[in-house]
Amino acid sequence: MKQYGKVAVLMGGTSSEREVSLMSGTGVLAALQSRGVDAHKFDPAEKPLLSIKDEGFDRVFAILHGPYGEDGTVQGALEVLGVPYTGCGVLASAIGMDKLRTKLIWQALGLPIPAFELVDANSDFAAIEQKLGLPLFVKPATEGSSVGVVKVKTAGGLKAAYEEAAKFDKLVLAETFVGGGEYTTAVLGNAALPAVKIEPATEFYDYEAKYFRDDTVYHCPCGLSAEKEVQIAADVLKAFWAIGGSSWGRVDFLMDEAGQHYLLEVNTAPGMTSHSLFPMAARQAGMSYEDLVLRILDTTLDGQE
Repeated sequence: MKQYGKVAVLMGGTSSEREVSLMSGTGVLAALQSRGVDAHKFDPAEKPLLSIKDEGFDRVFAILHGPYGEDGTVQGALEVLGVPYTGCGVLASAIGMDKLRTKLIWQALGLPIPAFELVDANSDFAAIEQKLGLPLFVKPATEGSSVGVVKVKTAGGLKAAYEEAAKFDKLVLAETFVGGGEYTTAVLGNAALPAVKIEPATEFYDYEAKYFRDDTVYHCPCGLSAEKEVQIAADVLKAFWAIGGSSWGRVDFLMDEAGQHYLLEVNTAPGMTSHSLFPMAARQAGMSYEDLVLRILDTTLDGQE
């Protein structure tokens, strides 16, 4: 049995995704404790991060979501404290949280992404609608869990959608609609897990559908051909590597009606709730939730005896 020492499950925090993080963290904590790991809840909204060192924690299972959780700030602090942690490092966390910079890197590498435009208060909204076509999606560049995402279905709707998204971030993206299905591929270590197809009962896979509704349908196996899934997995691993990804993460992608895939965004701290996609993919690969949590924690032992 590997000796993990005392483990802090870093959950909660102060972002708009606090509630989701607490749900994920509660699951992770129970899984670790069920396997005999000396794991404890640690919420940085309730006490300073420095207490991790003061309280004698040997490593951190980081399951914070959103700004100040998966954007590189906490990761940088843990680096300074010298405490090993799960998930991506500072660079990948910062880039992965920023949809614009992620897209620019993927675009430079020739990876397939949906057409997009950066939108601001002075944009020619009608011209962008014309260029990207309707419907289109508007989203804040640095929020997760579909927070602030608006679907624009009618001409002239972009301006109001921009104003809604701009409440969450000064950087706002408009993105062309790709309508052949929503999917995700989980990455664990250097391997891609089986893809999951998402069929929300809502108009798109929004915050409610992700965490609280029971009518979202998930397919794993996802129904794509084995050849197509291998091709997508190669792009997913390249996309994850390109932003500096390590340990574990998830890359979401869309399919169009012609069978072409488009990488959408990367998640460097995926949800681990009962509705979450990463545990679902792991189950298809023959891994229980508890086994998965231990495998992720194992990534903090790299280089140790």
